Amino acid sequence: MSNLIVQKYGGTSVATAERLHAVAERIARKRSEGVGVAAVVSARGDMTDELIRQAHEITDRPPRREMDMLLATGEQISVALLAMALDRRGVPAISLTGAQGGIRTDQVHTKARIRAVEPKRLIRELEAGKVVIVAGFQGMNEVEDITTLGRGGSDTTAVALAAALGADVCEIFTDVDGVYTADPRVVPNARLLPRVSYGEMLELASLGAAVLQPRAVEVAAQHKVRVEVRSSFNHNPGTVVEEMEPMEQDVVVVGVTHDRNVAKVTLRRVPDQPGVAHRIFSALAEGGVNVDVIVQTTSQQEVTDMIFSINRDDRVHALEIMERVRGELDAGPVETDEGVAKVSIVGAGMVSNPGVAARMFGALAREGVNIQVISTSEIKVSCLIAEEEVERAVRAVHDEFELGEDPEMERRE
Repeated sequence: MSNLIVQKYGGTSVATAERLHAVAERIARKRSEGVGVAAVVSARGDMTDELIRQAHEITDRPPRREMDMLLATGEQISVALLAMALDRRGVPAISLTGAQGGIRTDQVHTKARIRAVEPKRLIRELEAGKVVIVAGFQGMNEVEDITTLGRGGSDTTAVALAAALGADVCEIFTDVDGVYTADPRVVPNARLLPRVSYGEMLELASLGAAVLQPRAVEVAAQHKVRVEVRSSFNHNPGTVVEEMEPMEQDVVVVGVTHDRNVAKVTLRRVPDQPGVAHRIFSALAEGGVNVDVIVQTTSQQEVTDMIFSINRDDRVHALEIMERVRGELDAGPVETDEGVAKVSIVGAGMVSNPGVAARMFGALAREGVNIQVISTSEIKVSCLIAEEEVERAVRAVHDEFELGEDPEMERRE
């Protein structure tokens, strides 16, 4: 649809009645400019965490299907309240659940992936002149069960709707001004990035930059959806995420990220045989556990150690899977370490600039930060380090690559 935008509002943006009214006012103003608006809204404030807490008051191991039923209610409250706020302003609006909005997912509860968007209802309501408000973070699978998309899933809902509707842009409104070269709470001179490529944003999001869900960036890249990350508390431009030509990606490193939601898993004395790694990581994949850094140690006496990192949230589930696989392989014990964090650098310019990793390692060495595990790709380098050293490490690496300086200023001088 032409002259249409999709806006997504995070939990902090609708946490109070005052903020919710501010969101309604922003939407009403945009609609008065003759622009159609489809809004995606998250649960208010810390409501999702509160619902999780309530579930664990009942049982230590709530069934995942029932968790989806519970957690989906948070967004449904938000969309209904926002529709009421728009109605008060005389703006016709309708709130829809993810299922009503045509979000169809696979069957992996609590971490579902969107398989398709059926936008007929959305188009009908938009053509009737209404603001359509869709509950983020949720959808419905093929057996008509409610599913949720994991932390940050409302981002993916918004981008998927923008792609399905052919929207001009997908605006992600959050509590920060956009994407920074590092977390400003850790690095005071972190700089706002005006533009980031899909590839760089995907790495930044995957490695700990909590501004966008990685899956949302994947969907945006696949469908060439222009994404703007902006603050819901002001009218500043923010960061544009879009496809960029190689000549535009002349900055070697665009950002430093860190992630504390990490656990290191070590499987000892794994048989050093073909197919063993496949058995380990296919079992984790089937269980919905994402694995990041992977290292296999040197073979000794026909056995090796397999080391990898996962989200801490997945630790209990991953250990259950690994204990089963360990028995099947006749491997040694499974060990976990939650006292680690991941520090990464990202930049499309790294592929044509040798020595970038060495500079990062040198910066960490000068700070006395020990590197436990290293993982690299064409546009990123990640290190696992002790969690208590993460802020010092981020600041050192940010300074090493002079990310607080504006490269546009340097080119103009």
